[in-house]
Amino acid sequence: MVVITLQRNKCIGCNYCVELAPNQFQMSKKDGKTVLLHSKEKKGFFTLKSYDYFIFETCDNAAKACPVKIISVKEL
Repeated sequence: MVVITLQRNKCIGCNYCVELAPNQFQMSKKDGKTVLLHSKEKKGFFTLKSYDYFIFETCDNAAKACPVKIISVKEL
């Protein structure tokens, strides 16, 4: 299982995550911050759990590119 976590309130809207993993991230037209698609929110953290291991590499690249380090990607 792949677990992706986003701390959205600290997002600066740089768009790197959308460029590297467009199937998982999208920029909000409302506030210019990223949205982790199909995620569930709990106390400011947005989490997506997926059995699709093909998303790991692109999301991991997005996490590494994030200048504020608010994306976490784990493989369980």
